[in-house]
Amino acid sequence: MDFPHFLRIERDRRGRSKHYVVHTVDPKFSLELTPDGAAPDKIGRGVIKRVCVPNSWAGDYAQCAKFIGVAQEFFAQSFAPPASPAESRRFAR
Repeated sequence: MDFPHFLRIERDRRGRSKHYVVHTVDPKFSLELTPDGAAPDKIGRGVIKRVCVPNSWAGDYAQCAKFIGVAQEFFAQSFAPPASPAESRRFAR
């Protein structure tokens, strides 16, 4: 799966890491997630701790809701081992 508009940020603070997934195009939003300890790989799709969406007078938050599942899938796949340099060169063509 391709996730061109998502970005994962990991911050270490006081020995604990916080994970954020940001959707960089409209609708812009961010999720704070923690790895799911009950998942077989101890990461899973993440447990949502916080959702941050822009304040809107119209309250049209359904746009962001469509992308939350995709953001969780991106979170899970962002922990996968990176592709080898030879393979990534092959896809760059």
